Amino acid sequence: MNFQFEMTDTFGGEANYSWVKRSSFDFKSTATDKALVRRAKKWAGLSGVRCAVDNYGEMISIKPVGRPVVVFITEGVM
Repeated sequence: MNFQFEMTDTFGGEANYSWVKRSSFDFKSTATDKALVRRAKKWAGLSGVRCAVDNYGEMISIKPVGRPVVVFITEGVM
């Protein structure tokens, strides 16, 4: 299964998109949300950083505490 990671800046707590970094990764269909979040945090350079994670079903958002960025994980994007 293909997943897209997208990292952008925030303004007022919302995604701002004045810059954006994107990448696609293939994972096994049995990959857990926790494994996806760990991989996305590593990709974004946020390993070991405390984050708020919200799962919206088709999208997961990762908001690091004290940093003006957000990472989105979406599935099935080519």
